Amino acid sequence: MSKKMLMVLCGLMLAAMQPVAAQSKPAEAAVQSQYDAELAKSLGGDDQGMRSYVLVILKTGPNKVTDKAERAKMFEGHFANINKLAAEKKLAVAGPLDGKEGRRGIFILATSDIPQAKTYVDADPVIVSGEMVAEYHQFYSSAALMGVNDTHNKIQKKK
Repeated sequence: MSKKMLMVLCGLMLAAMQPVAAQSKPAEAAVQSQYDAELAKSLGGDDQGMRSYVLVILKTGPNKVTDKAERAKMFEGHFANINKLAAEKKLAVAGPLDGKEGRRGIFILATSDIPQAKTYVDADPVIVSGEMVAEYHQFYSSAALMGVNDTHNKIQKKK
């Protein structure tokens, strides 16, 4: 291949790459221009939009509450505790799991401090009764999780 032909091919390749590079810059600028410092601060986000949480895995405990009325009251108190923690902005996300290996639910708590997280969970009726036990883990994720409850309240038909 002649030097002239090689230079033409290199020139064509460089020219072809220019539109791709030019297209990616506006996309990057669009992402950067969406940054909302006030929102990030209100959600507790760091420079990456992340924050520390405590992930609580609720597992089957040593005591199964079998009395139907007592069980209903226990779970009513459990859901009341979830709603209270969410209203106080201490709970980002909660939900049931599939029960495999005794894992029954999760809480993602808006604290990085496990002893503090334990104070939120220890009074929950499912823990007090021994129906469930809590396992605590440090968790680092998007600060946007703190907005889940507000969004959920807007899409939930009934309480």
